[in-house]
Amino acid sequence: MAMDGRARLKEAKRIVVKVGSSTLTHKTGKLNLHRIEHLVRDLAELSNEGREVILVSSGAQAAGMGRLGLAKKPADMPGKQALAAIGQGILLHIYEKFFAEYGKTVGQVLLTKEDAVRHNHYHHSRNALFALLEMGAIPIINENDAISVDEFQIGDNDNLSAIVATLVDADALVILSDIEGLYTANPQKDPSAALIHEVPEVTPSIERIAGGAGTRLGTGGMMTKIQAAKIAGGAGVTMAIVSGLRRHALLDVLAGAEVGTVFPAREDHLQLRRSWLAFGKRLAGDISVDAGCERALREKGASILAVGITDCAGEFPTGSTVRILSENQQEIARGIVNYDSEAIRRLMGHQTEESAKILGVAPADCPAEVIHRDNMVLMV
Repeated sequence: MAMDGRARLKEAKRIVVKVGSSTLTHKTGKLNLHRIEHLVRDLAELSNEGREVILVSSGAQAAGMGRLGLAKKPADMPGKQALAAIGQGILLHIYEKFFAEYGKTVGQVLLTKEDAVRHNHYHHSRNALFALLEMGAIPIINENDAISVDEFQIGDNDNLSAIVATLVDADALVILSDIEGLYTANPQKDPSAALIHEVPEVTPSIERIAGGAGTRLGTGGMMTKIQAAKIAGGAGVTMAIVSGLRRHALLDVLAGAEVGTVFPAREDHLQLRRSWLAFGKRLAGDISVDAGCERALREKGASILAVGITDCAGEFPTGSTVRILSENQQEIARGIVNYDSEAIRRLMGHQTEESAKILGVAPADCPAEVIHRDNMVLMV
């Protein structure tokens, strides 16, 4: 019998913990040292239990704001990058000091989207993290804001933490937020909103519930956490969202307590290459398919042919990675296209043997599949 989500969390040996700016800071924007110390103590306790712990921490820009006495972040990218450069050292120094008090060694790792997009970077990042864990160190990870450019920005630490969880084959991902979990509605506006204890599958209705932005200090709302849950679950990682404002919430959820919202992992772990294909590659657009194509994907793992495509969103070249959406706009797969977006729009709905004539090229230059099954990962 398969374990449920909370049992998986209780048994998890390798755990990624993500903490957001709103958890680490006061309303003034300055770091909340009391809360940071309690977090470090809980992480040290997990390490003492024999679990491997990786921390993905926001707060660099908030630390820089506090040191410089700024009331809000700069609006321009160079200003934000400078703020992160100042704050990153401050934040790491505080973590290093607190962890040392509990006998733990930390190692800082700064990642960019490029480290996930490029296959050799992906493997180097993975090996570096494994080496830190083997040495008994606790990796502290953040996006390398000081040098990231738009093309290679992950943009939020919720998705970064999920990418890290896939990198290291984690058993669990716990996101510490300023809210207890996913509610049926916004609890700040609707007093009847109820906490959803478990989300077996991220459906379009779940995504609709997760609308809205986070606090003024953070960049992620609930939507980025739902995106992280899709990444984690698809890679065999059970994820939980709990309140980082409540003391020992991390220990509670990893002890199997009925707190927060749990997103159970899919039973089938993705192979390493497929994990990289699904979550490392930058998404360039969307392809919608009809019910027959969706059924063939789910039941037979079939390739995607032009005849089953109903829509193509975005502008992208051949070799791009796209999402495959069902008729009700649920993401069912990701894959690498054999045609650019313009060609796909011309071919969609047509039989394979018509492709060469439609595009005005030789049949040998027309792959039979728009997306071959070997270059595709099911997300459901």
